[in-house]
Amino acid sequence: MVASPAVPEIYEDELHSAIEARSESLQTLRELGPPDLVHLIKQPIKSTTKQTGVYHHVSGIDASSSASLAAYINTLTYSPHDKQNKVVSGLYCCYNAFSRLDMRVQVYIPGTVESYCIDERGDKRVATDELWLETYLCSVLRAYSYADDGSGDTIKKIIGVRRFNPVTSTESEHKFLDAAERLFFSGWQLGSDPEIQVPNLVSNHLTTGLLSYIHTTGRYASGINLFEKLRTRDPEISSLLARVYMQADEEVKAVQLLHEVIQELPMDYSLLDCQAEFCNSKGRGDLALEIAKRSVVSAPSEFGTWARLAEIYVSLEQWDLALLTLNSCPMFTYQDKDAPRMPEPQRVFLPIMPEAMCDEIEDSNLDDMEMVHPTLRKLHAAGFKGTFLKAYIILTEITKKIGWDQLLKIRSQVFVMEEEYRHEKQNVPVSHSRSASTTALRSPSPSVQASPNPQVNGNGEDNDMSGANGESSAEAAVQDSLQEPGHTVAAEVVKAGSEEPHPTNNDSPSQPNYTQFQNKRLCERWLDNLFMVLYEDLRVYTIWRTEMAQYRQQQLLYKKSAEEWEILGELAERLHHIDEAVEAYENCLQIKFSPKAMRGVLKLGEEKRNTRDVCAALIRLVTWQYRWYSEFSPSLLYTIRKLIEEEGAVKIRSIIQGTSLPQHVLDLTHQYAALCAAFRSSGSDG
Repeated sequence: MVASPAVPEIYEDELHSAIEARSESLQTLRELGPPDLVHLIKQPIKSTTKQTGVYHHVSGIDASSSASLAAYINTLTYSPHDKQNKVVSGLYCCYNAFSRLDMRVQVYIPGTVESYCIDERGDKRVATDELWLETYLCSVLRAYSYADDGSGDTIKKIIGVRRFNPVTSTESEHKFLDAAERLFFSGWQLGSDPEIQVPNLVSNHLTTGLLSYIHTTGRYASGINLFEKLRTRDPEISSLLARVYMQADEEVKAVQLLHEVIQELPMDYSLLDCQAEFCNSKGRGDLALEIAKRSVVSAPSEFGTWARLAEIYVSLEQWDLALLTLNSCPMFTYQDKDAPRMPEPQRVFLPIMPEAMCDEIEDSNLDDMEMVHPTLRKLHAAGFKGTFLKAYIILTEITKKIGWDQLLKIRSQVFVMEEEYRHEKQNVPVSHSRSASTTALRSPSPSVQASPNPQVNGNGEDNDMSGANGESSAEAAVQDSLQEPGHTVAAEVVKAGSEEPHPTNNDSPSQPNYTQFQNKRLCERWLDNLFMVLYEDLRVYTIWRTEMAQYRQQQLLYKKSAEEWEILGELAERLHHIDEAVEAYENCLQIKFSPKAMRGVLKLGEEKRNTRDVCAALIRLVTWQYRWYSEFSPSLLYTIRKLIEEEGAVKIRSIIQGTSLPQHVLDLTHQYAALCAAFRSSGSDG
């Protein structure tokens, strides 16, 4: 896509302070590194005494050589909004996460181009061809990693980021995949997603980026060709090949491949996990169960293997073992993306591109949290990331299937509760028995059966979402809807009364008697906290729905701010109430544009196959991103590709053209569609 003439400018308070801050931060980088930094020095046309430093960030620019980066700087020499100053020099900084170096290209205008790199100590080094290859691959992976809609915390904190698509043709694809092939066996050095404890050959940022690219573009044949070549050097790579086969609707080949390779590598957890996931997705949790258990035995310190086992127990409706397995998951501290640490700027200039002029979208980037009720601001689940987010999703899925009161019942059957502990510790010393994982890996016990319509009762906390003083009628209704959960005895705060586990009356692993105190497990503190967070989510959700029903009954308008509707939409989505989520998102959009709310509407439109609604949402999201200097979104590219596959390129173009928005706005969406169609019609992927 063609670079836009509008460029954000962040003005330095002190000349070169942005470059110095980037150099100082190099030793703290742990992931793929921050977006590229472009620093320009300007001076008045009629004077050479005063110089000003401005900068912005960028991703997706071809970083395969100093020439390509210098070419980008040369596109910035003319600024239509600043004709009194001229650019006299520019510095492009691009991080090489393989060698932990910052590659830099200095351009003097007019004059020479100099390329070099800076190490973590700030020393200058020579930029070799091998280093440029590494830098190029990192830049493509960063472009996909940072191509966010702006709702992510890290992305949102970075001001003035231009995002471009790093792969826009079959030629650039070949370049990307060739670099990935040459550096594949060094990919573990880049780190991995936060759910992975130890990066390895098939679980790292390189493999994540490759799978993301293949999933986005549908270039399955290219991915299959790459992993076929690589697996001849290491059969473990077959798990990646199998995943691409499945995406390409070549499931028979995937199953045959997994069967053959697992014969050779019977305890490779990535292969086993792939096989277990496939079986479970086909409704065969019975087949997936033993495979997932082997995967856990193979990699007991990895979160993913335990989470997969818990998911399978959920699909088998073995809620007790699902909770025990979840309790055994190793939890990791979330490692966020590397973000630039810049000094306080003198001022920030964020120009509006003429192509992005759209009244409903302009100025919608800023949230007014002062209009959000404190109850909604304190929903901690909204901040969950990494392993804690995935564990919470599993817990909410159980709740959706069996209800809150049944969940509490099973929880009290498998975990030691506070009252029990206080009663028992007076008579028998309690030891910290960590056999939950053993229980979960053995033959399943008869699961507690949930009633189809479980009734909930008890009382809730006093918290009126409507903002009125005292208890609202909705809050009173919640008093009879949710029972506040008591605390379990958290594992790390209980000290063993003896070194030997207390003897049990029933040692049969297939029939654990949870009603007996000594057979119960100690709940991990993090899981105990998740129950409390889930309770708060359910309580606030119940108040909201009860209030809305009461207002409708009285034919009154239920008013919330746009930010509150957005939060309520997220809340409903977390609890798997999709229709209610979209209702909240649509209410938000009636007040002002919100990319998060629009994505929620887009999601439901895709599920209901409403092509016109999907296209309308796509156009507005493309326009919003373009307004904030982003011409690349993997999720939007994927959606357009799927629409073209299902409806045909001609129909999609016709729908986009018929939308009541300015032509220059529609052209932005056509660029995405044209790229998808070009990829689809070229090579063996067409």
